[in-house]
Amino acid sequence: MKTGGATTETVPTGPVDVVLSPPGSTIAAAGSASGPMVGSASSASGPMVGSASSASSASAGEGRTRVAVARLLMEQGPVTAAEVAAELELSAAAVRRHLDALIADGEAETRDAPHRGRRGRGRPARHFLLTDAGRVRFGHGYDDLATSALRFLAQHAGPQALEDFARSRVRELLGGGEAEILAAEGPEARAEALATVLSGRGYAAATREGGIGVQLCQHHCPVAHVAAEFPELCEAETEAFAVLLGTHVQRLATIARGDSACTTHVPVTAPERDPGQQATTTSPRGRQHDDHS
Repeated sequence: MKTGGATTETVPTGPVDVVLSPPGSTIAAAGSASGPMVGSASSASGPMVGSASSASSASAGEGRTRVAVARLLMEQGPVTAAEVAAELELSAAAVRRHLDALIADGEAETRDAPHRGRRGRGRPARHFLLTDAGRVRFGHGYDDLATSALRFLAQHAGPQALEDFARSRVRELLGGGEAEILAAEGPEARAEALATVLSGRGYAAATREGGIGVQLCQHHCPVAHVAAEFPELCEAETEAFAVLLGTHVQRLATIARGDSACTTHVPVTAPERDPGQQATTTSPRGRQHDDHS
């Protein structure tokens, strides 16, 4: 800088960042350099968030494609992998990945494609089709059918016929497990044996401590939708529990009524009766039932 003909030089008081730039470009000073650095850090964080979002979108896309493959097997199966790829406009590798996943989950199965005339060299083409487990993905009308059948039974044969059916169903449900339950000593041990039998029937049952007794919790009910209209199914089940456990039991909650589990209270301090003899039960609605089965 010139001042009155004299030349003075301003000496930097702090460090200066020197940025090597291509010829013809402007060299950025330290203050300017800090801007791009912050921008770079911000830009670096951006793709990370974007990558997570992209991964989520890709996963959702995979799920939709798998459903499309399963639906095609249901509607057109048995079909070959090549036919699936052509119909859905997917690569052979993508189709194979989805088919393998469906087979691993038990939702699809294969069979050799039928051949006409002499078979050429190489492995025969395989056909893919859905299993019963795979069809569940698309829903079914079993609940509606069962509800309609019980409604018809109640209307034409009367309430007693419906109760008899409910008791018969429980006997079939417990099957050969009754002997195992009755062999256990005391209500608590019998409740644990009953939970084991129910779990083997798909009810995901377990026992837990509950005040002066134990609680038998069934975390799944295959007939919950039907029992919502016909509580006789729940009542017959509770009555059978009382007979097997040899003590009064009380139903505290049911999945059919909107609870998270079917919970039955089993007292362990009440006077016991011989398992298999008459017992009383209390339903969630407070009604008393005498077991005559």
